Amino acid sequence: MRHTEESIKRVKKSLAEMWLLVQGQVEKVSAALLERNRELALEVRSREKMVDAYELTVDRECENFFALLTPVAVDLRMMLSIVKINNNLERIGDFADGIAVFVVENLNDKITPELIERLELKRMFQETLCMLSLCKAALANEDSAMAGKVFAKDNLVDRINADAIAVLAEHMSAHPDAIADCLHLHSAIRRIERIGDRCSNIAEDIVFYLEARVLK
Repeated sequence: MRHTEESIKRVKKSLAEMWLLVQGQVEKVSAALLERNRELALEVRSREKMVDAYELTVDRECENFFALLTPVAVDLRMMLSIVKINNNLERIGDFADGIAVFVVENLNDKITPELIERLELKRMFQETLCMLSLCKAALANEDSAMAGKVFAKDNLVDRINADAIAVLAEHMSAHPDAIADCLHLHSAIRRIERIGDRCSNIAEDIVFYLEARVLK
C-alpha cells in the first residue's frame, strides 16, 4: 500500500512539473505575440525539447505503475487519466511552439496592433491560460465542478476564433499586400483555439477520473 502511494506521489509530482513548464510556455508565447517580443518567442522554441522530455518521463512512470502495481478502480482511472492529460499537455506545448514560430518568422508591421486588438487575441490567451489553471486546480483538489467551468470558457475561445475569419477577411480586402501575413496569423489563432480544445480534453479526463463518467 505504501509503495502504491509513493508511486502515485511520484507520478503526480512529474505531471505537476510538466504542467508548470507547459503553462509557462503558453504565458511566454502570449507575451511574445502581444508584445512583438521575438526574444521570448525564441525562448519558447528553445524549451520545446524540455516539454517532450517531461512527457516521456510521465509516460514511463505511468507504465511502471501499470506493470508493477496492477491498479484497479479509482487508481486505474486516475492513471489512465494522467496518461491522457500528459499527452494533451505535450500537444499544448507543440501549439505554443507553433505560435512562437509565427512570431519569429511572420509577425511584421503589416499585422498592426489595431488588428491584434480587433481579433481579441489578448482575451483569447487569457481564457486559455485560465482554462489551464482551472484544470490544474480541479485535479489537485479533486473537484469535478471546477473542471466543468472549463467548457464554458472553451465556448468563448471558439467564438473568438470563429469571429476572427470575418475580421481577417475585411483586413485582407483593405490591405491586399498583407494577405499572406494574415493567413499566417490565422494559423496562429487556430493554434490558440486548439490549446482551448486540449484544455477541454483535460477537463473531460478529470471528470472521468473523479466520477467514472465519459464526457464526449
